[in-house]
Amino acid sequence: MMYSSLDDFLEQQSTLLIKGPVALIFFEDDVEIGTTLRHHLQSGFAEVIALIPDAFDLPGDVKNRVHRVPFDCSVPETVFAAINKVIRTASPGCWLYYCYNAEYLFFPFCETRTVAEMLTFHTEEKRAAMLTYVIDLYAGDLEAHPNAVSLANAYLDKSGYYAQSRYIGAKSSPEERQLDFFGGVRWRHEEHIPQASRKIDRISLFRARPDLELQPNHTFNIDEYNTYSCPWHHNLTAAICSFRTAKALKRNPGSSFDIHSFRWHNSTPFEWHSRQLLDLGLMEPGQWF
Repeated sequence: MMYSSLDDFLEQQSTLLIKGPVALIFFEDDVEIGTTLRHHLQSGFAEVIALIPDAFDLPGDVKNRVHRVPFDCSVPETVFAAINKVIRTASPGCWLYYCYNAEYLFFPFCETRTVAEMLTFHTEEKRAAMLTYVIDLYAGDLEAHPNAVSLANAYLDKSGYYAQSRYIGAKSSPEERQLDFFGGVRWRHEEHIPQASRKIDRISLFRARPDLELQPNHTFNIDEYNTYSCPWHHNLTAAICSFRTAKALKRNPGSSFDIHSFRWHNSTPFEWHSRQLLDLGLMEPGQWF
């Protein structure tokens, strides 16, 4: 279905935002529109909302399976404002998810289980949010794929990830069960990445509540939403495998001519399977078996 604006969608379809999970996918350009939508439809989201400029076409096989909302992502702050508007409209407890085009959600055992099944378990563990690591993908051959995007020739870093204690404001003690995570292309090419954009952690899956607000650094105003696990044991985490950083580095003239290849000795082909991400420690099954 098509709508004239986000407000129009929320007015007509607020009943879709009762339980979820609902995926909000923001399109910054026309790269991998179809594969992004198909992947999340196949993942088992109850509804997929494509927030996309009018100039971009949707493939015929997904056009009638998603809700198309005209949206301009050129100003990053508008994305956070839109998500917060959806949060305020959604029923308390509704599971929401957000990502950008050329990003693909993976979670433990996603080949045989749906995102709804995973979130049902996560809810039973009294969790209202899930930490996701944004894992940079990049084309192995930039001459063949100058925009750094190739699903058939995708690579990721198999090591080089690390975490630091999170300090907020002038507090002398770190936040409980919160860490800042780094690695991937953003770490290796940090001279081209603004400091505020170097982290790879994002709370992409969360439950709506009236006082919840997403902040510009991809954290929430409620501390417990930003934790990686509950106090008594490890919880599920997921990964968003993303071409977004590599794509931006090759689009930006300030970095494009400095980067001739994203591959290094710790690059490995991406297998498009959750087992690889689990084996590399890039997501956690917690108590879900």
